[in-house]
Amino acid sequence: MNHHILIIEDDEKIARVIQLELEYEGYEVSVAHTGREGLSIVEQKQIDLVILDVMIPELNGMEVLRRIRHMSNEIVVIMLTARSSVYDKVNGLDLGANDYMTKPFEIEELLARIRVNLRFKHKSELSQSELNILHCHSIAIHTNTREVYKGERNIELTPREYDLLLYLVTNKNRALEREQILNQVWGFNYYGDTNVVDVYIRYLRKKLTDSKEEQLIHTVRGVGYMIKD
Repeated sequence: MNHHILIIEDDEKIARVIQLELEYEGYEVSVAHTGREGLSIVEQKQIDLVILDVMIPELNGMEVLRRIRHMSNEIVVIMLTARSSVYDKVNGLDLGANDYMTKPFEIEELLARIRVNLRFKHKSELSQSELNILHCHSIAIHTNTREVYKGERNIELTPREYDLLLYLVTNKNRALEREQILNQVWGFNYYGDTNVVDVYIRYLRKKLTDSKEEQLIHTVRGVGYMIKD
């Protein structure tokens, strides 16, 4: 999926040049010429990176940056300004800008900085997603996407099978009673037979087990089921 870049720049000629270069590079581009217009686009669209001029009408760039950061810390912001004072650069960075360029600038440098910042953003997102993966033996549960993998193979589970597996994995090394599983996975308002737990355990074992010797879900006689480390 192409990254979506927003240009907030009151100089229409500069904005147009940057827009054409970015579109040539394959980015999706939106353009705003005032601070309020730019904020409106940020609120309405999924923006990955903002090229933000400091001296823009209605709301200046610093105020736009402050409001963007109030909405999200994930959007990359590169500040553009004709000012070259250290104070302006420090102020922008303190408010949450990811990078800073002083006009006039070479478009090749801007493109390079965009690539670097988006690459860093992508790595950060991957690191964050890794925190939301539960591992159990050869099974990996991606809690953000509700996907389950056994090695490299994607395991297709129904919503109920997924909820059951997740409950077992998050309670590893605990013997879980059938009624306990039923209440947590099916809900306290479920009035069916507890045998439904046994049925779904069989479904999971069939999908997750490749051989008779391999055991992921263990039966605890007289109690219920558990997953061991």
